[in-house]
Amino acid sequence: MKPLYIISAIRTPFTRAGSSLAGLDAVDLGRASITALLAKTGLEPHTVDETIFGCVGQPAQAQNIARVISLRAGLPESKPAMTVHRNCASGLEALTTAHAKMSAGQGDIFIVGGTESMSNMPLYFSRSAAEKFGLLGKAKSFGQKIGAMTTFRPSDFAPVIGLKLGLTDPVVDMNMGETAELLAREFKISREMQDAFALRSHQRALSAASALRGEVSPLYVMGCSVQPVLEDNGVRSDTTLDKLARLKPMFDRHQGTVTAGNSSQITDGAVALLVASEEAVSRHGWQPLGRLVDYAYTGCDPRRMGLGPVRAIDAVLHRSHLHLPDMDLVEINEAFAAQVLAVLQSLKDPACARRAGLEAPLGEIPEERLNPRGGAIALGHPVGATGARLVLTALDQLRENQGRRALVSLCIGGGQGGAAILERV
Repeated sequence: MKPLYIISAIRTPFTRAGSSLAGLDAVDLGRASITALLAKTGLEPHTVDETIFGCVGQPAQAQNIARVISLRAGLPESKPAMTVHRNCASGLEALTTAHAKMSAGQGDIFIVGGTESMSNMPLYFSRSAAEKFGLLGKAKSFGQKIGAMTTFRPSDFAPVIGLKLGLTDPVVDMNMGETAELLAREFKISREMQDAFALRSHQRALSAASALRGEVSPLYVMGCSVQPVLEDNGVRSDTTLDKLARLKPMFDRHQGTVTAGNSSQITDGAVALLVASEEAVSRHGWQPLGRLVDYAYTGCDPRRMGLGPVRAIDAVLHRSHLHLPDMDLVEINEAFAAQVLAVLQSLKDPACARRAGLEAPLGEIPEERLNPRGGAIALGHPVGATGARLVLTALDQLRENQGRRALVSLCIGGGQGGAAILERV
């Protein structure tokens, strides 16, 4: 495969929805990440061939959000931009779309990444309320307006939560938490196992706090005063197994095991990567962080969307003629503790592997190689940006530890999986 090199990477802090970055929308966050990338690299904006950004909850006021972000970040209006959407893997999709364009001869240098403001996911009116508002808008006389207004009922003003809609699969009518509960039951993953995995995520993120701050470009939020946002705020230093055990199940109130504590956090944040072809690297004399070796996207049962990484990892390993032991590091997005634990079982256990669609297991991922800096349970999951965050984090760890290869993977709402192999240069 023709190599695509990652030259530089940076991100905003990842903050819990409704907290430090809630006053910034997805455009603001994306613009901040690209501006920081340009400042870090000293790149001349006119050398960028295209901007490709992932976003799941694209704001209505910023259609093709990548274009809005690129222009506000100071990229020339003559340079195109496109938005990509593959649910949780949108940030990774931005990177792999750049590879496809480069391979087709449609550019040498790209800015890619993802952005999401889950704080600003919209509220909607019901269809019946929208129809009544439509009639009110068409009314011309005072009498017609009064008549239209009298048709409204209190229930018409109850909002439909956009975030809840977005996290529900319309094909199988299950929200993402319910798919995690299904995996927990089928793979016999106990509440205690899930909480222990969640605790580990927080503990590892705390241990790697200095390294995580190194991934981040601070933001300064304007309000009554300038408020600096210097680091992620989802990591909890006071988390214990006892505290996690006291949390109530969110998706099955009676027999469920999936809680807010062992699920990914709802988060705001953005990531930007500068990527380029081998020819561009040589031309500019860049020292890349690493290169994209190969990637794969696969499908699975939407009801078991959390198993998506299993087939995707299998596909990318076969494509690259590599094996799990060849990976110095593995980053699997922690959508839910139950989901990651089911993936790990499916990779190493023959019966579970068959259940996940493999002919034979691929092997065991050593615990110390999996998500060494913690994952989305501690850091958060701004859905459009996470795929790019995994790439950033993986490459930074390869640099820090002088490792050679990393595997990144995500489950994808709707029943898909994505995986990519990265190599330090």
